Amino acid sequence: MYGVDPSVELQRMASKRASTTSCEVTFLRQSAEDPLPLGDASIDTIVMTWSLCSIPNPSAALEQMKRLLKRDGRLIFIEHGRSADPGVRVWQDRLTPMWKHIGGGCHLNRKIDDLIQAAGFGITQQRNFYLPGPRPMTYTYQGMASVV
Repeated sequence: MYGVDPSVELQRMASKRASTTSCEVTFLRQSAEDPLPLGDASIDTIVMTWSLCSIPNPSAALEQMKRLLKRDGRLIFIEHGRSADPGVRVWQDRLTPMWKHIGGGCHLNRKIDDLIQAAGFGITQQRNFYLPGPRPMTYTYQGMASVV
């Protein structure tokens, strides 16, 4: 099992949590958009959680995921992003320039399903909903995809 994140602090937290399980996790301290030192079609399942919002080049990260995923593999995702509600989208677009600076590069207005599909994945399951909290920050995409 692998974990990919450029943040030393987040990897420290994940390592501590992983140490309480029977799974062995190898952490790669790098951005998911950079070439990962793993073979093509070598991964069965990729779990992506709340990361596409802050990766500077989400398309490059998804291309790496596509390269690594086996043909019968799956991408499981939960991300926040662009709302289906026009009133909320207006606020997401207004807030994102400032939010990126205070939220670690987070873009509130990325349309996650479009990014996943543009990278060559077919979404097989998807559910959209708001988590508790301010709507511009909590519109959620949850689902599964596979390489097409």
